[in-house]
Amino acid sequence: MARLWRIYRVFFSTSWARELEFRANLIAKLILTCGWMLFFMLIIEVIFYNTKSLGGWNRGEALALAATAMMIEAISGIWFVSLREIPEQVRRGTLDFVVTKPVDTQFWVSLRKVNFSMFGAFVSSIALVSYAAWVSGKAPGLPQIAGYIWLLGCALVFAYSLNLFLMTLAIYFVRVDNLWVFSDMLSDISKYPLDIYQLPVRRFLTFAIPLAILGTIPVSFLLRGAPTVMLLYGAVVAVITLALSRWFWLKSLRRYTSASS
Repeated sequence: MARLWRIYRVFFSTSWARELEFRANLIAKLILTCGWMLFFMLIIEVIFYNTKSLGGWNRGEALALAATAMMIEAISGIWFVSLREIPEQVRRGTLDFVVTKPVDTQFWVSLRKVNFSMFGAFVSSIALVSYAAWVSGKAPGLPQIAGYIWLLGCALVFAYSLNLFLMTLAIYFVRVDNLWVFSDMLSDISKYPLDIYQLPVRRFLTFAIPLAILGTIPVSFLLRGAPTVMLLYGAVVAVITLALSRWFWLKSLRRYTSASS
């Protein structure tokens, strides 16, 4: 573990040095990511200009949901951005250089780069969740806040596992290089309350593909009085999906044919 931490510190420092080479570009990307977040929040405001409820969610709760989904997206974009390079590495054969290194390949492809441009969106999302809780008229206590943070952690594990699974598919479908589009599509679904869907769809998005953990469940626990069993649900989803994604990655690596063979 200490060795992996030393390696990650090198990853972090080299990523920061790379960003500092183009400081104006970094500032522009920070502003752009914050701008896109505010634009989406404006869409929520437009929706609630014409209605007081969306699937039983009021304006503040819907804002908190969108901000939470964006927070998870921002954190994933900061620390797991290098996952999106897997399809290109497979196609160009540069994954060969990863599998031959004396370090866990999943660790390398997951944490090789840090995307500092998403820090603006991360900080903005925290502020927007706080503002949304105030707008909703709710005052969550310490147990609700602690449960919310716990479920956020579970959601991040699930988001990471889902992205690893999708990007690993590149080993089987070499010519498909835009697998990240599926990840973005699923992330967009999580920005809206699952209560707007019919019951069969809600169950599918809760148990089959548990997108509910990416927004609906954490915010429901924070502002809508969801039962404490949701904490266990989040932990189960995180553990199972992480184990499955790890298994699928190792299995797929055994199938991987290097560019030199």
